[in-house]
Amino acid sequence: MDNLFSYEGKRCLFAGCFSGMGEAAARVVQSLGGEIVAADIKKPSSFEYERYLEVDLSDPAAIEQMVAETAGAGPIDRLFYCAGLPGGRFTNVEVMMVNFVGLRHTIETAIPHMPGNGAVVSISSSAGMAYMMNLDKITPLLETVGFDQARAWVEDNAKHDWMDGYAFSKMCVIAYTMRRAPGLTTDTGIRLNCTSPGPTDTPMMPAFVEQAGAAFMDAYPKPVGRNSTSEEQGWPLAFLNSDAASYVSGENLYTDGAGAAGLSTGTLKVELPVGD
Repeated sequence: MDNLFSYEGKRCLFAGCFSGMGEAAARVVQSLGGEIVAADIKKPSSFEYERYLEVDLSDPAAIEQMVAETAGAGPIDRLFYCAGLPGGRFTNVEVMMVNFVGLRHTIETAIPHMPGNGAVVSISSSAGMAYMMNLDKITPLLETVGFDQARAWVEDNAKHDWMDGYAFSKMCVIAYTMRRAPGLTTDTGIRLNCTSPGPTDTPMMPAFVEQAGAAFMDAYPKPVGRNSTSEEQGWPLAFLNSDAASYVSGENLYTDGAGAAGLSTGTLKVELPVGD
């Protein structure tokens, strides 16, 4: 039986892999035989790669150069978009540029350089689970064309009370994935999916604690009884972009230990405090 989890012969572009889930996923993919092009603002050191590209994922020209340089050396068989900003000291605009607008621009720029059996996965968050209730706000952004229109929309709406850069960006990732995947897969054969992790022990976690408060993060529903690890998030990312998931597209996979399931069905009753 063929090993459908194997990444042998596959070139994988990792946008955001210096640390956290992206780094973990890159190490998993490398262990499965994948060839990695690493792209981030800092050079990773925990896995081997074909090349490293320093890139600002909020800059459309930098994104286009990253994709062009990667594609110039061969096909982009798999794309992993794992970059993200947590909010807090970053403005809503800064967070939206990296977490969604840059994500979308990276994916759309890479698609013409991907084979018909290619696959893309990105990281959303359980913080985006309210996307269905906010489609009236999300859809106008999804209907913008190109990076500049999207940035202008974000700048126009960044000061609204409903705009929380982190949560809203993650809602947009889920909605974009579900909206874009059917046509993309039909037209090109490329699959598009995302994951929605719950609280995970990454270098970004202290920023969430500082922003939301330790009491909030402690009370956040964790049916497994703890935060996940980066490695526990890396494996589902690797699965979704592997041939083992060849019939999976347009999915938002909750990797939060049943937190979203409990909240959406009412089987988890949680009162989340605001701040400490």
